[in-house]
Amino acid sequence: MDAPLTGSVFLGMSVDGFIARLDGTLSFLDPEGGGGPPDDGAGGDFGFAEFVAGIDALVMGRSTYEFIAPFAEWPYQGKPVHVLSTTLDPAADERITVHRSLDEALAALTAAGVRRVYVDGGRTVHAFLRAGLVDDLTLSRVPVLIGTGLTPFGELAADIPLEHVRTRTFGGGMVQSTYRVRR
Repeated sequence: MDAPLTGSVFLGMSVDGFIARLDGTLSFLDPEGGGGPPDDGAGGDFGFAEFVAGIDALVMGRSTYEFIAPFAEWPYQGKPVHVLSTTLDPAADERITVHRSLDEALAALTAAGVRRVYVDGGRTVHAFLRAGLVDDLTLSRVPVLIGTGLTPFGELAADIPLEHVRTRTFGGGMVQSTYRVRR
């Protein structure tokens, strides 16, 4: 039997666990104000390119898509991008496929033979966690407390036990930890 589809999470967040401010802005992730996450001080991307190379497709919510869409360089070259939205026009962007529900997206991904998806965006990560579809999480905490904001770790039906895989530190004080979901 083929392995089931699993989700992998790669998120930047504040030390207090927020992935965005309440208004959706992410300026706290980039203290230099460049509009995206900072590099690792050596011109690197904190392992993001390596992470994306290991996935088959991406699933994100509309808000995450709308944040990334205007970037001068599309960060997912060669990877199918699936966006969950009840309002986005399916013809809005040739780089994406729009799905009206998680079930619709999962059916399409499974039919396409996708095995490992990058799950991005707070509500989308939460939906995958609740569905038991997340296999691993890489959480990059930038050294700032913002006090309140948006989190992907809302109410869950049960605890989700994690196994620590590794922790790396980067210049500027960012700490990145990877966890595997214990089954």
